Amino acid sequence: MFCRREAQAFSPVFFDGGLCKPAYGIIPPIMNTQIPHLYNLSLTEIEQLLAGWGQPAFRARQVYRQVYTKLASTPATMTDLPLPLREQLAAETRIATLELVRLQTADQGQTRKALFRIPGGEVVESVLMVYPDRATVCVSTQAGCAMGCVFCATGRLGLLRNLSAGEIVEQVMWAARELETLRAEAEAGQSAAPAVQHLTNVVFMGMGEPFANYDRWWQAVERLHDPQGLNMGARSLTVSTVGQVSGIRRLAREALPINLAISLHAPDDALRSEMMPINQRYPIADLLAATQDYIDATHRRVSFEYVLLQGKNDSPEQAAALGALLKGMLCHVNLIPWNPVPGAPLGRSERARVLRFQQVLQGARHCLHRARGARRGNCGSLRPAGGCAA
Repeated sequence: MFCRREAQAFSPVFFDGGLCKPAYGIIPPIMNTQIPHLYNLSLTEIEQLLAGWGQPAFRARQVYRQVYTKLASTPATMTDLPLPLREQLAAETRIATLELVRLQTADQGQTRKALFRIPGGEVVESVLMVYPDRATVCVSTQAGCAMGCVFCATGRLGLLRNLSAGEIVEQVMWAARELETLRAEAEAGQSAAPAVQHLTNVVFMGMGEPFANYDRWWQAVERLHDPQGLNMGARSLTVSTVGQVSGIRRLAREALPINLAISLHAPDDALRSEMMPINQRYPIADLLAATQDYIDATHRRVSFEYVLLQGKNDSPEQAAALGALLKGMLCHVNLIPWNPVPGAPLGRSERARVLRFQQVLQGARHCLHRARGARRGNCGSLRPAGGCAA
């Protein structure tokens, strides 16, 4: 999975002495995972935790509000709580569990890509992208990915582990705080001022397949949507899948109709199976049937992602086939310039071929994501090779 914003070359900001650790397996856990992680807990669960400490329910609501609306990263800043409770929270719970290893910036600070180490030593990444009319964060749901798509660097890692709901939520909260940092930098003349005041969109398009970690991912969705917390609307949340039909059908039954994006990348089964192994289990006909059921249930337009690869899936004939395949479906096609993966026997489509593909494509609304530089600020392109590469 990957976000779809092209960025100028990132300016890195290093942590841990300037270097990433050399290998996952030898990095010790950064925390005692038995200590409650507040982002993992619902309001009801925080009420139960504090009730065990002899605290009234309203204190739990104060904690929840501090974490999600005040963006507190430490109990010390929760000054509406009595000092003994703040001290107990600091001693017996954790808010942050992700360790920021590296931060890269581009576009005058409007694009910010973070590399986090998670408990256990694996690394994941998140990207904050600020536009004139919105601020979007792309987050990961797994460390690594088992899907094995040939064009994706993350798939080469294999699946390392699923993220908890709290680890997913924490990436979003990092982005919300980073927006505040961006405003402070703008006031100091260090970066451009963001046009938006708060985080407007979350896309689950980072490392991993969200539907392969469905329960924890959905807990994160519900936490982000909670009106007593961050209060993000369903239209502000988008999940991207490689085409796991069982997950699409399950999503169609959920009460919260969030947006759905599907990685398609080929107009026929033979090519798609070559590029995306999941197609052998869920061929295109099954995928489109499940997608139509989702549309019927939610009345939401679906986005199909299509990465353009030179001489692989970018011919005018394939554009026509794609248009015919999706004709009549309530959908949108996102044409995406590929970010090269070292060692992959693939190439980025030349611009003339991209424009020709776009011209031929008929039968579905579509757009071409505009390149903004030589390097893309996309999640899911993480592929450590002796160290951490973002």
